[in-house]
Amino acid sequence: MKDTFKDLKIIELASVLAGPSVGHFFAELGAKVIKVENPKTKGDVTRSWKLKTEDPKEDTSAYFWSVNSNKEFLSLDISSPTQLQKLYELVKDADIIIGNFKSGDDLKLKIDYPTLSKINPLLIYASINGFGNDNPRTAYDLILQAESGFMFMNGEPNSKPVKMPVALIDILAGHQLKEAILISLLNRYKSKKGCHVSVSLFDSAIASLANQATNWLIAKQLPKAMGSLHPNIAPYGELFDTKDNQLVTFAIGSNTQFKNLCELMQFPSLATDIKYATNQLRVQNRIQLYHIIYNYIKQYNFKDLYKLCLEREIPIGKIRDLKEVFELAEAKAMVNKFTYKKNELKNVSGIAFKFLS
Repeated sequence: MKDTFKDLKIIELASVLAGPSVGHFFAELGAKVIKVENPKTKGDVTRSWKLKTEDPKEDTSAYFWSVNSNKEFLSLDISSPTQLQKLYELVKDADIIIGNFKSGDDLKLKIDYPTLSKINPLLIYASINGFGNDNPRTAYDLILQAESGFMFMNGEPNSKPVKMPVALIDILAGHQLKEAILISLLNRYKSKKGCHVSVSLFDSAIASLANQATNWLIAKQLPKAMGSLHPNIAPYGELFDTKDNQLVTFAIGSNTQFKNLCELMQFPSLATDIKYATNQLRVQNRIQLYHIIYNYIKQYNFKDLYKLCLEREIPIGKIRDLKEVFELAEAKAMVNKFTYKKNELKNVSGIAFKFLS
C-alpha cells in the first residue's frame, strides 16, 4: 500500500493545511511530492506557527509537520522569470499540481491551468479556494467555521460561539480534493486527458453539515449550541462522573442499547417507562433522564463500568486528553516517525484505511 502511487509526480504549490494535507496523503502512499515554497516569505507560513515551547531557531514548527513529511522541499521565487522556467520544467512530466491561490493570483503568476496544460496536456490541476473560484476573499478555517454555521452550533447553551479545536473545514476540503483527484486520475486513464478540478472550503463545509442541515431544511428546527448533546438522540453526549472521578459519555442510538444500559444500572423498568420508552421521548425528557443515569453511574469506578458496557455492547467513551489518547495501542499504530536535519520527529498518518486482502 505504501507504494501505491510511486509512479506519480506531484507539485505542491499550496500552503497552510488544506492543500498540503492532500500532498501529504499522496506522499505517504509513495508519490514523489515536491513542495515549492517562496523564499521571500520563508516558505509555508506554518513554518513560523510555533508554540511558545518550540525552538525559535528551527526553520519548522510542530504545526508544519502535521502535513508535510515525506515531501521534497524546493525554494523557488516564481515571480522571477528564470525561477518560473524551473517550475515549468518540473511541470512537463508532472501528474498533478496542487494549489490554493486567491482568485486571479494564478494568472498573475502565470501558473494557471490554461498555461500549465499547454506545457503538459495530461496534467491534473487541483485547486482549493475559500468561497469559490471567482471570490477573492482570503479564507482561513476560522472564518469558514463562522460563515458556514459550525460555530453557531458549537459550544455550550447560552455561551458565545466556539470554534472547533482543529481546522476541520480545511481537513474536510482536503478530503474532497483527494476524492476529486482520484476521480480525475481514473478519468485520465480512460480519456488520456488532463483536467482542472476545484474545491472550495465553503462548499466542503456545507456538504458536511449532514443531519444538522436537514434538521433545518426538512424539520425547520434551527440547530443551536447544545454542548456535546445530539439534537436527534438521547442519551447521547451527556457527561457523567464515575466514582473515581473519570469523565465518560454514552452514545445510545437504539432502544436495545438503552435497555442494556438500564439493566446495567439494575433499573430495567426505566426502559419501558412512558417518559423514556422511545428515542423521541428520551429526547423530550433528556434532562430528567440525565439526572437518573448520573446517580447510577456515580456508583461505578471507570474500569468496572467500561468492562460492563463493552460486555453489553453499550457505546461508552472516556473523555481523554491527547497524552491518554497516544497511550492507546490503536493511536500508537497511527504515528509515523521521520527524520529532518538529523532530528527524529513524529506525526499522525493521514491514512486511516487498511487493505485487508
